[in-house]
Amino acid sequence: MRGVLFDGKQIQVVDDLEVREPGAGEVLVAISAAGLCHSDLSVVDGTIPFPVPVVLGHEGAGVVEAVGAGVTHVAPGDHVALSTLANCGACAECDRGRPTMCRQSIGRPGRPFTRGGRPVFQFASNSAFAERTVVKAVQAVRIPKDIPMPSAALIGCGVLTGVGAVLNRARVDRGDSVVVIGTGGVGLNVLQGARIAGASRIVAVDANPAKEAMARRFGATHFLTSTEGVRDVLPTGADHVFECVGRVELIRQAVDLLDRHGQAVLLGVPSATAEASFVVSSMFLDKSILGCRYGSSRPQRDIPLYADLYREGRLLLDELVTETYPVEDFEKAVGDAEAGRVARGVLTF
Repeated sequence: MRGVLFDGKQIQVVDDLEVREPGAGEVLVAISAAGLCHSDLSVVDGTIPFPVPVVLGHEGAGVVEAVGAGVTHVAPGDHVALSTLANCGACAECDRGRPTMCRQSIGRPGRPFTRGGRPVFQFASNSAFAERTVVKAVQAVRIPKDIPMPSAALIGCGVLTGVGAVLNRARVDRGDSVVVIGTGGVGLNVLQGARIAGASRIVAVDANPAKEAMARRFGATHFLTSTEGVRDVLPTGADHVFECVGRVELIRQAVDLLDRHGQAVLLGVPSATAEASFVVSSMFLDKSILGCRYGSSRPQRDIPLYADLYREGRLLLDELVTETYPVEDFEKAVGDAEAGRVARGVLTF
């Protein structure tokens, strides 16, 4: 079986992976498409510490091949989008409707794969860069079969994170003002989340002027190449500022751009030891700095919602898929992503 493996030193496409059969409460999925997300590359450069060897990928869609005992909500042949939340469904956080906070879904990597008889780790309880993967049943969400797989794949991370941050975490309201710093895959989904929520002014900020057309397509009413011009558009500041890059200086700028009662929402992932600073006195007018894990999502609820919005023409997915690559062209996909030539590259199997 083919898959993309990182051994701690190099990434390679291998063809001798094996994956076990699904156990009770698990699902075996044949992956059709998987988005290349910056988080995958962050494992390689050490920004996200993770044990190796590991099969990468965490944003995928495919077809159910087999289910374990007790699984009834999906069946072989169903099309599914995969989430990264292997939550237990029984703890206090799950019971409150906060599966992103379930301790079973954080920092407990499994090893359903083997290579040459040796166990291989699974990234983000998912590992979508493989022809087949085993996930907990709660991670497999059935989707309509008329949604193209490359588009469906992107729901499981970029859409859940970006749109979810707007609707679930920040709770952007009609008429609010929004600034989005960074218009990569997550930033574009924040833009369309703000549009769906009814924000009146949506300012996209990206150092690459070539991204303006795409940003406006997804919902930006204004486009700037730095935060310096934001006050010209929003003289008193923004109700919501989303930092989608993961740089501490941009986090500071996000805080400085807030209006009274504004919220800075942190979505970009800096290094694990990065520290940011702000002027404490600037926060006393009911301003907030919000962390946000995975768009504060409830995948079994949110993925069907986003699928419906896509079918209604309100949520853009096809436009995110700027290039598809056979898995053998993984290095080209990485190069295009790092150079900013694609909004989201998608691997196909």
